[in-house]
Amino acid sequence: MAVGTGNTEEMPVVKELKDFDQKSGNWLERLIFNNRLAVMIACVVVTLALAYQTTRIVFNASFEKMLPQSHPYIKNYLANKQDLPGLGNSIRVVVENTRGDIFDPRYLDILRQVNDDLVLTPGVDRAWVKSIWTPAVRWNEVTEEGFQGGPVMPDNFDGSEEKVSKLKQNITRSGIVGSLLATNYKSAMVFVPLLDKDPTTGKRLDYNAFSKQIENDIRKKYEAMGKGEVKIHIVGFAKLVGDLIDGLMQVMTYFGIAALIAAIVIFLYTRCIRSTGLVILCSVMAVIWQLGIVATLGFELDPYSILVPFLVFAIGVSHGVQKMNGIMQDVGRGTHKLVAARYTFRRLFLAGLTALMADAVGFAVLMLIDIPVIKDLALTASIGVAGLVITNLLLLPVFLSYTGVSPKAAGRSLQEESEETTGKGIGALWSLLDHFTQRRWATRAVAVSAILAVAGFVVSLNLKIGDLDPGAPELRPNSRYNKDNNYITSNYSLSSDQFAVILKTPVEGAIKYAPLIEADRLALALQQVPGVQTTVTMSDAIRMITAGTYDGNPKWYTLNRSQEVLNYSGQQSCFDNPDLINSTISVTPVIAYLSDHKAETLSRVLTVAEEFVKKHTTKDRQFMLAAGSSGIEAATNIVVKSANRTMLLYVYGAVIVLCFITFRSWRAVLVAVLPLVLTSILCEALMVALGIGVKVATLPVIALGVGIGIDYALYLLSMQLKYQREGLSLGEAYQKAVQFTGKVVGLVGITLAGGVITWALSPIKFQADMGILLTFMFLWNMFGALILIPALSHFMLNTVNETVEEYVEEGIPGEIETAG
Repeated sequence: MAVGTGNTEEMPVVKELKDFDQKSGNWLERLIFNNRLAVMIACVVVTLALAYQTTRIVFNASFEKMLPQSHPYIKNYLANKQDLPGLGNSIRVVVENTRGDIFDPRYLDILRQVNDDLVLTPGVDRAWVKSIWTPAVRWNEVTEEGFQGGPVMPDNFDGSEEKVSKLKQNITRSGIVGSLLATNYKSAMVFVPLLDKDPTTGKRLDYNAFSKQIENDIRKKYEAMGKGEVKIHIVGFAKLVGDLIDGLMQVMTYFGIAALIAAIVIFLYTRCIRSTGLVILCSVMAVIWQLGIVATLGFELDPYSILVPFLVFAIGVSHGVQKMNGIMQDVGRGTHKLVAARYTFRRLFLAGLTALMADAVGFAVLMLIDIPVIKDLALTASIGVAGLVITNLLLLPVFLSYTGVSPKAAGRSLQEESEETTGKGIGALWSLLDHFTQRRWATRAVAVSAILAVAGFVVSLNLKIGDLDPGAPELRPNSRYNKDNNYITSNYSLSSDQFAVILKTPVEGAIKYAPLIEADRLALALQQVPGVQTTVTMSDAIRMITAGTYDGNPKWYTLNRSQEVLNYSGQQSCFDNPDLINSTISVTPVIAYLSDHKAETLSRVLTVAEEFVKKHTTKDRQFMLAAGSSGIEAATNIVVKSANRTMLLYVYGAVIVLCFITFRSWRAVLVAVLPLVLTSILCEALMVALGIGVKVATLPVIALGVGIGIDYALYLLSMQLKYQREGLSLGEAYQKAVQFTGKVVGLVGITLAGGVITWALSPIKFQADMGILLTFMFLWNMFGALILIPALSHFMLNTVNETVEEYVEEGIPGEIETAG
């Protein structure tokens, strides 16, 4: 696949259409341009149909689609999910009294209404909702008559002083301070587990709708009712996703900004309104096709795949500029606009197809990552790239064959080409690049690149896997969600970061001595790990009941070896702690509450847990990792760490194969790929500098940067080698390649960067991070291609070597002027 550009020197100038042979060109060219009107009508009809389908697109996210479902830890969680209702998908709603404590009758009445509204909210697992207003939250004490207990909230609570005093007493005896009540008694929590499907519709829970309902029916309603005395704090996966989707609606406005930036960049280059408008139009059509097909297939857009339309648009604009540039040069020489469009199609169709294949490689390797949300991103992007083949490689030349370009723009193109040849005007800037084909400049460029590579590699060794910040790193630190999370973390002993080890035994085996004592040992081991606030196990509940049975004597605060004692204490504990054991008394979790979910914290906890599980699991007593939000995140980090290097190996392997098929020379492949390697290394170093870890959100960045970045080398190096094949020296060949591709490579880099840098304004932090990283990669790949390709070519592809002769003997696959 030869990659060409807008070089019109090899094409005859055809001023009159009657002088052009309509039967010339390959079969695809004849099919497209001899049926131009039909092609346009068909594309317009398809665009209108798919535009209608975009109205059905759904923005949502799935808790389970974020999980690496083939990982053993996640398999363990999913297999026992029904037995662990308190460790799955849930939200926590905290109602704060800003002017007093929780014992204010007015506040308690609002808390009751919040509790009742949450219980009746569609998608809530009502049986497991917990707050001081739910009967399942109980107190226990030991008296001379034996055990006494009951719901924390007194029966027929009416807000009287007597009932409030009784409530205070019950809270003291319940042990819920720090979990359902703040340690300063200024707020109370409602724990709300969620179902996977909405029981009223039978469909998967719509987190966007659920979040809006919670926001309107809980936060806004009761903060208004409290008149400044009540403040609501909400955390949990469903609320996080809801806030992300709200942010996406704002991000969509950046699409218009990106389109405006691209239009300005192209217009400044061409000074032609009609051609600039067509490039933008065809790129937008590709996005419409992508979204329409995604909606038709029943897929949803989530906070990760929503970025793909931006990339598709930016890639489409960059390839559209190539087509427009070729037509502009031909028209400037007097060629008829239809003939110019056909000439450009001949030169650039295979060029664009090869480049889009490279782009597709960057997306395709993401399918190897065992996380459904990333696979959806890869599939969505692949659909978008396929659409670009039609809208920007086929349809855009057809449009331009009707409209042509501005005569002034065409004339300016020829003038700039003349300046580049003579080194005058703006051409003096481009002529500086020719110096890198000389030994002194080439040596310096390669030496500086080597130093940067070594320094970047040393810094990249500190790259972390997972989240590096507390709270929800997907959102900015000053977001409402993270402020709510900070409040809850500061005022409650039990955080939302739960790491759970699942203990599974035969039926009714979970309250036998051996499993209980082993669970107790695991809890003790986890308590020694920095970052673990506390642990909760069934052993704790049984120990308390046992001591209570013996008049509260502290020496009986233990696990008794007598099975009869354990049976009695276990049955009482099962009744009081249904979220710590399943109905068949065979599954119970050992829960560690963590201070945060940073990568270092999870790594320490996971190391201790894995070592314990390996040593203490038997046939009748299975310890299995992992459940809880932090347990799931730890498993995800393991998959991300493995996929990070595997993904890079695959993407570079695929790009190398593609380059070798194109260039037929291993030296040329090295010249094309080494600048990409430098960019990848420096990108990882930048992540370290910016405090960005490798996680689900940032994992695709480097692969996308490599897949899209190779476009520069395909356009520039192919033309350089073509001229070397014709007998020009390296300096002359590179100078001509820059004339016909260098400007466009620079424009492509600026256009791509301009399209994604707008993401930096996003309220969603990981989108802002991706925007910064992709902008860096696009620009650095551009400079790497313009500087390192001539410098490396001096040492590996110089005409004085046998490299080019070898390359010529093997042959460039196809002549530029007859490509296809």
